[in-house]
This record gives sequence, structure tokens and C-alpha cells, in this order.
Amino acid sequence: MSIKARFFDDIAGFAGNALSAASGLREEVHAIVRARVDEVLNGLDLVRRDEFEATQEMLNRARLAQEKAEQRFTALEERLARLEAVKAEHS
Repeated sequence: MSIKARFFDDIAGFAGNALSAASGLREEVHAIVRARVDEVLNGLDLVRRDEFEATQEMLNRARLAQEKAEQRFTALEERLARLEAVKAEHS
């Protein structure tokens, strides 16, 4: 084997090892950053999206129920007013 071929084999091996090390370093940095971001988000006391959407749906249902109750109450008030008017006419 010639010195040139061995030199290029050594360079290729070194480059392969460097890429492998860089990939491992990238994954480690990614894990560290993710852990720090999770710590910050947990400290902010944020609500998860699914919890927010469930609460929003509950609120929408409560609004609809309140509107229906208000309509029934108004109808009952009108009916009571008519009955009192009829009673007053007969008295």
C-alpha cells in the first residue's frame, strides 16, 4: 500500500469520525436545549392546548344554556304578566 493511499484512508477515517462526533454532539445539544425549554415552560404555569380547548367547549355550552334559560325566563315573565292582567280584569 502506498503512502498516499494510506494518507487518504487516514483522512477519510478522520472525517468519518468527526462527522460521527458532530452528529452525537448535535443530539446532545438538542436534548439539553429541550430540557431547558421544558423547565421554563413548566415554570410559566401554562395550560396545555387540549385542556384549553376542553374548557373553551365547556364555556360555549354554558353560554348556550344561559341563553336558553334567559329566553325561558323572559317567556315565563311575559306569561305571568298576561295572567296577572287577565286576573285584574276579572276582579
